[in-house]
This record gives sequence, structure tokens and C-alpha cells, in this order.
Amino acid sequence: MASKVCGKCCAPKHALPASRSKLKRSLFVEAMAGGIVLILAVLGIVPHPLKVGDQIDLATQQRMQQREEQLRQEMIRLQQEFDKMTQELQSGLFLKNMLLAMWEVWPFGALPGALVLLFELFWMATEVDSDESESSSDKSSSSSEEEEEAPVNEWDVGRFLMQQMQVPVLHLAKRCKVVEALVGDLLHACHLITLNTPLLRLEQCIGVGSAFEGWSSHWDTVYSLLVPLKPPTGHCFHLELGAGGELPARHGRVRVELECVCLRQQLLGDVRCFLHRPEAELGRNEGPCLLQYLCSHSYLDVEKTACWFQLTAMNAWLLLPASHRCRLTVLPSSRSCKLRLEKVSGRSLSIEILFGVQQGDSRVFLTSQQARAGLPSSTTWLESCAVPEMLFFRFVARQAPQDSCHLTCLNLFARLLEGTGFSTYCLKTVLMHLLTVIPLSRWHRGHLLERVDGILQYLQRCLEDKQLHHFLLGNERVPREVPLPVAFQTASPLNLFQRLAQEPDAHAQALRDFRRLQVRLRSLL
Repeated sequence: MASKVCGKCCAPKHALPASRSKLKRSLFVEAMAGGIVLILAVLGIVPHPLKVGDQIDLATQQRMQQREEQLRQEMIRLQQEFDKMTQELQSGLFLKNMLLAMWEVWPFGALPGALVLLFELFWMATEVDSDESESSSDKSSSSSEEEEEAPVNEWDVGRFLMQQMQVPVLHLAKRCKVVEALVGDLLHACHLITLNTPLLRLEQCIGVGSAFEGWSSHWDTVYSLLVPLKPPTGHCFHLELGAGGELPARHGRVRVELECVCLRQQLLGDVRCFLHRPEAELGRNEGPCLLQYLCSHSYLDVEKTACWFQLTAMNAWLLLPASHRCRLTVLPSSRSCKLRLEKVSGRSLSIEILFGVQQGDSRVFLTSQQARAGLPSSTTWLESCAVPEMLFFRFVARQAPQDSCHLTCLNLFARLLEGTGFSTYCLKTVLMHLLTVIPLSRWHRGHLLERVDGILQYLQRCLEDKQLHHFLLGNERVPREVPLPVAFQTASPLNLFQRLAQEPDAHAQALRDFRRLQVRLRSLL
């Protein structure tokens, strides 16, 4: 049968023959070690055999003590070199060295027995190698029968890469669930603390970024989560999207306005209408706190919001049971809440909580994310497509084969791109385009090398044309399961390689980086 990945142990189902071969090799090494001990023991007896009734004189006793010391030193050396035996066995040097040693040292009377022992050990080694070769031939033949479309070498490389990268991805998925649940508990505790204050309402967090898309395999991953913000009762948000800049990197501001809740105040009495009550009638601490403390000139302030949440999160953490097992540290950040969780064992997790205001019914947010070029003021929010991209990868995960290799491709390129001018977002955009062009049934792991080559060819064409379109803008191939604003659906395509078209030096450097990427991939495969 072909190699299949088991969900519990992430090991191929044909791992049993491999472990059996390892067991045979281990028994063979132990037999060799035992043979050496036996041979060394014979060396101490054969040159000077004792007859029954002979007396051991002083010289003979000294020789025996010297031989005993030699044997002890030899056993120590044998123990030190035991780890190297396997490599020597594979290269054939071990048997050769033993033959030379026996030829020079052993008495002629012990030579026949030694040759018999070596012959038996050599036969055992041949049997182990033959078993392994038969096992590997059976695996390759069975995989070729089940996967006739993929060559055997391509299948083997694909299986190797899947095994190397799927275990970190599975651990990453488990960690994402733990982090999402922990942050959810933290937000619930924050809600309890701010329940009676007319401040922001914190909605359920949404995991975004590479970790929650499933393709980040580094243990030092920063787990990013977006917390949607809602206005308190008696307030409303109005989004003012900036005209400058192109989608989706345009800026925007969130204007906070008061709305009338007089009717609810009369019927239920659980709120107060700040719009129609003069400030003089309100107590000192009963004013519109949101406008007073978290806004600047009636616009929601990113930095004030981040500072308020950081203080609230520190107090809310003390209410959670996890605070007795982990230490929470709030790291300096002006536009988000960066947390580091440390366990008693020393292991730590890095979490970044971003804030966002949703645009209508779409999944596009104005977020507190920091722009590369910086933002003009603390009331400026950046438009982000992190949630739609995460939803797209979840859609692909539901539709693609169980052993799809699209995440393996991203993990592979994420490692190869280090030190080049290409960003992981660039390769992710290329992959998203190909996932809507190539049928998902052809992303089986047996087609891994073909898909990797397709990604390189697509990137090469984009570099030659100096044009790589943003995936979510004006793209009719975006699934309907990924809700987007109307402006995104009707927008003109955005060229992510516009800088390459404007700067010849940047384009030349990108071509050099691409050739370096090709060399790295070729050396790996």
C-alpha cells in the first residue's frame, strides 16, 4: 500500500517493517559486540592454557592481571565507539578492520573459529540489508500501483517533505486552539471587569495570520488574534475611509457619535441617554466615558484603546485559573497588546492581540495593525484583509484532499525565502491564485513536486511581467464563502509588483533573488 499519514502519530502505516529492520540491525550490532567480548576473552586464555592441577606461578599471575587490565581498557574503548558501529557496518569498514586485527593478533589455533564467527555475522548483515531492500522495493512498488500518475521518486520526496513538515503543523494547530481558548477566557474576564462601564464591547477573538492559516512551522511563532470592537449602548461607530491610497492598504478613521436611547431609558431604566441629558445633570463619573477617555476629537484613538486594554487584561488575568500555572507579561506596544506567557518549565508563548472595527457585513476590518511606512496619527486605522484570507484557507482545507500539499508548499517556501527580498505574503498570494486555478484534487501530496514547480513558474512569469495581482481585489475566482465589501469586488486589480515596474534596480535584484531561490530548492530536492 502507499504511504498514508496517521492522524494520531503522524507516522506512515508502513513504519512497522522499518522498525523491524531497525530491530534486526540493533540485534546484529549487539551480536557483534558480544562476539568481540568472546574473542577478547579467548585472547586472554588461548595463548597460555592451564592444565588441571597446574600451579599458577607469580609471573603467570602478573600476565593474567595485565591481560585483565587490557581487557578492561578494551571494553571501555568498545563502549565509546559503540555509537559509531552502525555507520561502520554500512560502509563495510568494520568487518575489514576486524579481519586485519585478527590476522595480526590471534594465534593460529583460534583462527578457524574466528572465521566461522565472522562468516555468521556477515551473513546476518547481508540478511538485514536484503530485508531492508526488499521492504523498500515493496513500498515503492505498492505506491506506484496506487499512484500511477506520480513517479516513484516524486512520491518519495513528497512523502518525506510531508512527514518533515506535517508534525510541526499538527502541533501548531493544537497550540492555536489552546491560544484561542485562553484569549477567549481572558476577554470574558475583561468583560466582567468592564460590565458596568460605558466603554468598548469586546467581541469573540478571531485567529489571523500564518499560524491560524496553518502554514507557520516555527516554534517562535507569534499567535495573532483580532478582537472586534463594538460601541457601548448609546454610542455608534461611523467609518470614514480615506480617499488616499489604494485598496486594501488605505487608511480610515472611526468616528464615535452619541445616539438617543431615551425610550429604552423610560421603559427599562438600565441606561442613560447621554445625548439628551445636559452635562450639568450628570454626575462627575457618569459622563460619556468612551468619548472622554478613549477618543481624540470624537475619533476612536488606537493608542488609548491599546493602553486601556493592556491595563484591563493585567487585572483580568488574575481571575483565570491559568494565572496560578503561568506568568503573564505585557510587552510594550502602542497599537496592540503583546503578551508573553511563561510556564514554570520555561517554555513560553508569544501572543499579539489586535483590535478592529468591522466594515458592514463583510469580514474586512479597520485594524490597529502597524503600517510599514507608519501612520499619520493615533486615530488612523489600517484596512486589513487578514480575516478573509484566513477564511479562504479554511475553505480550501474543507474542500481539498485530506493529504493536500498546499500547506507543505507554503512551509517549504517560508524556509527558503529567508535572506531574499521576497516576502511570505508574496508567495502566499501566488499560492492563493493557483489554488483557484488548479483543481484541488490535483493538490494531492503525490503531486508535490509538480505543484512546487508550478509555484516557481508562476512567480517567474510575474517577475518577467512585473505584475502580481492582489488576490481579493477584482478577482472573480474568490469563493462566495469569503464575504468581501462591494468595493473589493468591483475594484480594479492591485499590482503588488508595482515597485518593480517603476524601479529597474529593484527588478534586477528580484530576478537575482529568484535565481537564488531556484538554487536553494534544487539543492534541497
